[in-house]
Amino acid sequence: MNPQKRVPVKEGILTSPLSSAKDVRLAGTRCRSCGESFLGKRSFCENCSSESMEEIRFGNRGKLYSYTIIRHRPPGDYKGPDPFVPFGLGLVELPEGIRVLTRIDGDIKALKISVELELEVYKLYDDAEGNEVMAFHFKQV
Repeated sequence: MNPQKRVPVKEGILTSPLSSAKDVRLAGTRCRSCGESFLGKRSFCENCSSESMEEIRFGNRGKLYSYTIIRHRPPGDYKGPDPFVPFGLGLVELPEGIRVLTRIDGDIKALKISVELELEVYKLYDDAEGNEVMAFHFKQV
């Protein structure tokens, strides 16, 4: 059997290597022409259509811009805790100028706009090939 390896939940959104989760950051692209930033890799700017793009690594902290509480188990192939535990879902504003929609880990009663959050990369599940599928969320600092 092959040794287990770590793979991102979606290609292009996490920096590599994934071996040390605490060192992983969100990966993105910035337009050299207008400065617009995007989560993941882009070949052209969706703001100004320039093809002059550079890969960037986002910081690991942000502020909660907006949120809601998910109190019922999402439909479909939900990979969260079983039994279901309510959680925050929010837009996290990063200093680099983007907002990321993500799960917010921690006490849902303590959530409030502008609270400081920190990126956490974690194993979501093992896939059919035995790989650890790595995902991210933000947690309260």
